[in-house]
Amino acid sequence: MEDILIECSPGISGDMLLGALFDLGVPKQVIEQPLIDLGLRGLYHLEVKESKSSSIRGVRLKVENIDRSPFKRTWRSIKELILNGNLEDKLKQKIFEVFESLANAEGKVHGIKSEDVHFHEIGAIDSLVDIVGVCAAFNYLNPKKVYCNEPMLGRGFVQTEHGKLSVPPPAVIELIKQKNIKVLSSFDSIEGELSTPTGVALLSNLVDYFKPPSKYSINSYGVGIGNLKFPFPNLVRVYKINSYEDSSINQKTNPKCEEISVQEAWIDDQTPEDICNFIQKLRVEGAYDVSYHAINMKKNRIGFSIQVILPIEKKEFFRQLWFDYSNTIGVRERTQSRWILLRRRGECSTNFGNIKVKQTLKLDGSIIMKPENDEVLRLHLKHKISTYEIRKIIKESGKKFKAFENWK
Repeated sequence: MEDILIECSPGISGDMLLGALFDLGVPKQVIEQPLIDLGLRGLYHLEVKESKSSSIRGVRLKVENIDRSPFKRTWRSIKELILNGNLEDKLKQKIFEVFESLANAEGKVHGIKSEDVHFHEIGAIDSLVDIVGVCAAFNYLNPKKVYCNEPMLGRGFVQTEHGKLSVPPPAVIELIKQKNIKVLSSFDSIEGELSTPTGVALLSNLVDYFKPPSKYSINSYGVGIGNLKFPFPNLVRVYKINSYEDSSINQKTNPKCEEISVQEAWIDDQTPEDICNFIQKLRVEGAYDVSYHAINMKKNRIGFSIQVILPIEKKEFFRQLWFDYSNTIGVRERTQSRWILLRRRGECSTNFGNIKVKQTLKLDGSIIMKPENDEVLRLHLKHKISTYEIRKIIKESGKKFKAFENWK
């Protein structure tokens, strides 16, 4: 089983990604059968043809809308279409997740419930074809992992159903915020919409790592051509690759050793309220951990012993925090080594929806997944069930893990 690498050069749209998948060799029947199963036959015409952008060849995709119905679907009606469609469960779930993230983003920026988002706001028939087709292609390819470089967004304005909007569109901003996607930008960024809401929604639900592997080989690739004209090739490449990262992670770098700084002080002339505020400041500024407890000090005064573990490169910055935000006149400091198992943050799909989790890579190669405690507390307050029951449901219903970062 191979991996997939998506190269946004420089941005992403649904039609460009689907065109690259066609060029990669995904059969047209694989793309169109789920659309037929959803009852969309006769509502569109799909044109797939070879084209060029700045003399670079690829496949350009065009979806013609031949649905003349004035009815505008909402996310509620699209949801029913997907859930009632004759699709295999894995594909149905992926299509649902992409549309749901897009509808949630549109609902947030327009201040309405996601179920009431109108069809034109989450795309016309072309978005249905793009999303269903791309998800079907990835289901067919069944990659082990999906990598992607960090996309660019562009600048300027784009014409929409809501009039002229600035680039990036509000839905793109919301999707990037929700999924914590890093993007590339510069002061001389390119005029035009480089990454569309549909393209970003697909990336946010399909990609495991927003960073190419450090070492890989290319087996084959496909090129999708965009419609916008730029003074450079406007294209998306999709590669089938073999990456060589997991074996080195497990055998050579897990656990890993790193240097940390430990700083501590005893304080007996500051109120408990101020001490609590200072502790919170240390955590907000990036401390790995902070511990503190009451102690008996000179002249029988009750004070606080505070110890903070922090990244070695931040020790000078934290020294300044001690003197700016606490009453101490001295800080003890030492450098230590620690061995840690590799871990990464991400999210997984559960019966509660997508929740934030952490994965830990054990020495035997097994992976332990644990929900973030803040998520457990949020669900406990929302559903009025015990935290034990919440963790049990998450463990039993947790599905595919989506990484926000590489192992570290």
